[in-house]
Amino acid sequence: MNSDEVVEWAVVESGIGPLLLAATRTGLVNVVFHARPEVRERALGRLRTRLGAEPVERPGSARLAEPIRRLGEYFAGSSREFPLELDWSLTSGFNRQVLRELATRVPYGTVVGYGELAARVGQPRAAQAVGAAMGSNPLPVVVPCHRVVESDGGLGGFGGGLDTKRKLLALEGVLPQPLF
Repeated sequence: MNSDEVVEWAVVESGIGPLLLAATRTGLVNVVFHARPEVRERALGRLRTRLGAEPVERPGSARLAEPIRRLGEYFAGSSREFPLELDWSLTSGFNRQVLRELATRVPYGTVVGYGELAARVGQPRAAQAVGAAMGSNPLPVVVPCHRVVESDGGLGGFGGGLDTKRKLLALEGVLPQPLF
Protein backbone atom coordinates (compact mmCIF):
# COMPACT_ATOMS: atom_id res chain seq x y z
CA MET A 1 0.00 0.00 0.00
CA ASN A 2 1.19 3.52 -0.71
CA SER A 3 2.76 5.38 2.17
CA ASP A 4 0.35 8.22 1.39
CA GLU A 5 -2.68 5.93 1.76
CA VAL A 6 -5.09 6.89 4.50
CA VAL A 7 -7.25 4.37 6.31
CA GLU A 8 -10.37 6.15 7.55
CA TRP A 9 -12.37 4.63 10.38
CA ALA A 10 -15.39 5.23 12.56
CA VAL A 11 -17.35 3.35 15.20
CA VAL A 12 -21.07 2.95 14.56
CA GLU A 13 -23.81 1.46 16.67
CA SER A 14 -25.60 -1.59 15.30
CA GLY A 15 -28.13 -4.20 16.31
CA ILE A 16 -25.22 -6.27 17.66
CA GLY A 17 -23.28 -3.50 19.41
CA PRO A 18 -20.60 -1.07 18.27
CA LEU A 19 -18.80 -1.89 15.02
CA LEU A 20 -15.55 -0.36 13.87
CA LEU A 21 -15.59 0.24 10.11
CA ALA A 22 -12.42 1.07 8.20
CA ALA A 23 -12.02 2.00 4.54
CA THR A 24 -9.24 2.74 2.07
CA ARG A 25 -9.50 4.40 -1.35
CA THR A 26 -10.34 0.95 -2.74
CA GLY A 27 -13.28 0.30 -0.40
CA LEU A 28 -14.36 -1.08 2.96
CA VAL A 29 -11.38 -2.99 4.35
CA ASN A 30 -12.39 -3.99 7.88
CA VAL A 31 -15.42 -4.50 10.14
CA VAL A 32 -14.66 -5.21 13.80
CA PHE A 33 -17.20 -6.47 16.35
CA HIS A 34 -17.57 -5.17 19.92
CA ALA A 35 -15.55 -2.01 19.21
CA ARG A 36 -14.93 -1.02 22.81
CA PRO A 37 -11.76 1.06 23.38
CA GLU A 38 -9.41 -1.91 23.99
CA VAL A 39 -10.77 -3.83 20.97
CA ARG A 40 -10.58 -0.69 18.86
CA GLU A 41 -6.92 -0.06 19.78
CA ARG A 42 -5.92 -3.63 18.88
CA ALA A 43 -7.82 -3.40 15.56
CA LEU A 44 -6.22 -0.07 14.67
CA GLY A 45 -2.79 -1.48 15.50
CA ARG A 46 -3.42 -4.44 13.16
CA LEU A 47 -4.55 -2.08 10.39
CA ARG A 48 -1.46 0.09 10.89
CA THR A 49 0.82 -2.95 10.67
CA ARG A 50 -0.94 -4.83 7.86
CA LEU A 51 -1.68 -1.85 5.62
CA GLY A 52 1.35 0.31 6.40
CA ALA A 53 -0.88 3.33 6.87
CA GLU A 54 -1.97 5.37 9.85
CA PRO A 55 -5.69 4.90 10.59
CA VAL A 56 -7.48 8.24 10.94
CA GLU A 57 -10.82 8.57 12.75
CA ARG A 58 -13.33 10.21 10.40
CA PRO A 59 -16.95 9.60 11.42
CA GLY A 60 -18.19 11.82 8.58
CA SER A 61 -15.98 10.18 5.97
CA ALA A 62 -17.34 9.98 2.44
CA ARG A 63 -15.61 6.60 2.15
CA LEU A 64 -17.61 5.27 5.09
CA ALA A 65 -20.96 6.91 4.32
CA GLU A 66 -22.29 4.13 2.09
CA PRO A 67 -21.13 1.23 4.32
CA ILE A 68 -22.66 2.97 7.34
CA ARG A 69 -25.93 3.54 5.47
CA ARG A 70 -26.07 -0.07 4.19
CA LEU A 71 -25.36 -1.56 7.61
CA GLY A 72 -28.06 0.64 9.14
CA GLU A 73 -30.55 -0.61 6.54
CA TYR A 74 -29.48 -4.22 7.12
CA PHE A 75 -30.02 -3.99 10.89
CA ALA A 76 -33.35 -2.19 10.33
CA GLY A 77 -34.45 -5.12 8.14
CA SER A 78 -34.85 -3.00 5.00
CA SER A 79 -31.82 -4.26 3.05
CA ARG A 80 -30.53 -7.75 2.40
CA GLU A 81 -27.40 -7.04 0.37
CA PHE A 82 -24.19 -5.07 0.61
CA PRO A 83 -23.39 -3.75 -2.87
CA LEU A 84 -20.24 -2.06 -1.62
CA GLU A 85 -16.73 -1.60 -2.94
CA LEU A 86 -14.54 -3.90 -0.84
CA ASP A 87 -10.79 -3.82 -0.28
CA TRP A 88 -9.67 -7.46 -0.01
CA SER A 89 -6.07 -6.61 0.92
CA LEU A 90 -6.34 -8.10 4.45
CA THR A 91 -6.90 -11.60 3.06
CA SER A 92 -5.32 -13.68 0.33
CA GLY A 93 -5.07 -17.15 -1.21
CA PHE A 94 -7.53 -19.81 -0.12
CA ASN A 95 -9.10 -17.56 2.52
CA ARG A 96 -9.85 -14.85 -0.05
CA GLN A 97 -11.27 -17.43 -2.48
CA VAL A 98 -13.60 -18.82 0.21
CA LEU A 99 -14.68 -15.37 1.41
CA ARG A 100 -15.45 -14.18 -2.13
CA GLU A 101 -17.54 -17.32 -2.75
CA LEU A 102 -19.39 -16.66 0.50
CA ALA A 103 -19.96 -12.98 -0.33
CA THR A 104 -21.34 -13.66 -3.80
CA ARG A 105 -23.14 -16.99 -3.55
CA VAL A 106 -24.61 -17.42 -0.06
CA PRO A 107 -27.58 -15.05 0.03
CA TYR A 108 -29.42 -13.46 2.92
CA GLY A 109 -31.58 -15.92 4.86
CA THR A 110 -29.61 -19.02 3.87
CA VAL A 111 -26.79 -21.00 5.44
CA VAL A 112 -24.05 -23.22 4.06
CA GLY A 113 -21.97 -25.91 5.74
CA TYR A 114 -18.21 -25.62 6.12
CA GLY A 115 -17.73 -28.73 3.96
CA GLU A 116 -20.13 -27.54 1.29
CA LEU A 117 -18.33 -24.21 1.05
CA ALA A 118 -15.01 -26.08 0.77
CA ALA A 119 -16.44 -28.15 -2.10
CA ARG A 120 -17.70 -25.01 -3.84
CA VAL A 121 -14.13 -23.70 -4.07
CA GLY A 122 -12.79 -27.03 -5.30
CA GLN A 123 -11.34 -28.25 -1.99
CA PRO A 124 -13.94 -30.73 -0.65
CA ARG A 125 -11.69 -31.95 2.20
CA ALA A 126 -10.87 -28.47 3.47
CA ALA A 127 -13.80 -27.90 5.86
CA GLN A 128 -11.43 -27.04 8.72
CA ALA A 129 -9.55 -24.60 6.49
CA VAL A 130 -12.90 -22.98 5.66
CA GLY A 131 -13.43 -22.57 9.40
CA ALA A 132 -10.04 -20.85 9.65
CA ALA A 133 -11.01 -18.59 6.73
CA MET A 134 -14.20 -17.62 8.55
CA GLY A 135 -12.20 -16.85 11.69
CA SER A 136 -9.89 -14.55 9.75
CA ASN A 137 -12.67 -12.74 7.84
CA PRO A 138 -11.76 -9.03 7.91
CA LEU A 139 -15.27 -8.02 6.75
CA PRO A 140 -17.81 -9.88 8.92
CA VAL A 141 -21.51 -9.13 8.41
CA VAL A 142 -20.74 -7.66 4.96
CA VAL A 143 -19.01 -10.92 4.00
CA PRO A 144 -21.51 -13.10 5.87
CA CYS A 145 -19.42 -15.66 7.77
CA HIS A 146 -22.34 -15.92 10.20
CA ARG A 147 -24.11 -17.93 7.45
CA VAL A 148 -21.60 -20.78 7.68
CA VAL A 149 -22.72 -23.58 10.00
CA GLU A 150 -21.86 -27.17 10.87
CA SER A 151 -23.29 -29.93 8.69
CA ASP A 152 -25.13 -31.43 11.68
CA GLY A 153 -27.01 -28.18 12.25
CA GLY A 154 -24.70 -26.78 14.93
CA LEU A 155 -23.79 -23.12 14.76
CA GLY A 156 -20.04 -23.70 14.63
CA GLY A 157 -17.72 -20.98 15.85
CA PHE A 158 -17.87 -17.24 15.35
CA GLY A 159 -15.36 -14.47 15.92
CA GLY A 160 -18.04 -12.13 17.22
CA GLY A 161 -19.31 -14.75 19.68
CA LEU A 162 -22.16 -17.22 19.31
CA ASP A 163 -24.71 -14.79 20.75
CA THR A 164 -23.86 -12.37 17.94
CA LYS A 165 -24.09 -15.16 15.35
CA ARG A 166 -27.53 -16.15 16.70
CA LYS A 167 -28.72 -12.54 16.51
CA LEU A 168 -27.56 -12.17 12.89
CA LEU A 169 -29.18 -15.46 11.87
CA ALA A 170 -32.39 -14.47 13.69
CA LEU A 171 -32.38 -11.10 11.90
CA GLU A 172 -32.18 -13.00 8.60
CA GLY A 173 -34.99 -15.38 9.60
CA VAL A 174 -32.79 -18.48 9.79
CA LEU A 175 -33.28 -18.86 13.56
CA PRO A 176 -36.23 -17.77 15.69
CA GLN A 177 -35.85 -14.41 17.43
CA PRO A 178 -34.55 -14.83 20.99
CA LEU A 179 -37.18 -14.50 23.70
CA PHE A 180 -35.01 -12.12 25.73
